[in-house]
Amino acid sequence: MNKILLVDDDQNIRELVCTVLKNEGFLAFEASDGREALKKMTEVNPELCIIDLMMPNMDGFELCRHLRQSYEDMPILMLTAMDDIMQKVKGYELGTDDYLTKPFEAVELIIRVKALLRRYKIPASEIIQIGNLTIDKGSHTIHVDNSCIGDIPMKEFVLLYKLARSRGKILSRGDLIEDIWGYDFEGNERTLDVHVNRLRDRFPPDRHHFKITAVRGLGYRLEVVS
Repeated sequence: MNKILLVDDDQNIRELVCTVLKNEGFLAFEASDGREALKKMTEVNPELCIIDLMMPNMDGFELCRHLRQSYEDMPILMLTAMDDIMQKVKGYELGTDDYLTKPFEAVELIIRVKALLRRYKIPASEIIQIGNLTIDKGSHTIHVDNSCIGDIPMKEFVLLYKLARSRGKILSRGDLIEDIWGYDFEGNERTLDVHVNRLRDRFPPDRHHFKITAVRGLGYRLEVVS
């Protein structure tokens, strides 16, 4: 599960960026300035830092300089409200890997984050955030908030992962059965229904903010609820 530390003195920006990162399956942590970020580095041990350029106490340039002294192999993405080539040159000289100018689109932020992780050969986890669940395909674990849920049967885990990955879309009964049990499965569709009902019992919508809906004659769809 990739951990990202966001350093920005604007609370609204922190909330927005952290939400975007969490929706993409990253673990997002916050700091309001460079000094707080340095204190959190040993606690969080992030795999990537997103740093705002203009901050009180310690700006992005100074923070980048400090980070490069101890974390040579960690990608750094700098956020800036300015599109000044000299500012960018200074940042690159201090060790910044990439720049993103405000305002920016969420999709561009995620593209740049993933590109930096690839560049540093840091594997991106196959993680999905749905409701208050974090589903990690790589480790076959499910976290509710910060607590790991154990004893999830493998078929239920795979079914939940597939539905969550295609949230809002209808997955046909035939495709789900073939993907999870194999094309030569000799059981019947009732097996799928039983597993869906177990997931519904295990993750009630009022606690976990998603539900699995049956679409008559077609299949199942996972939907986020408030």
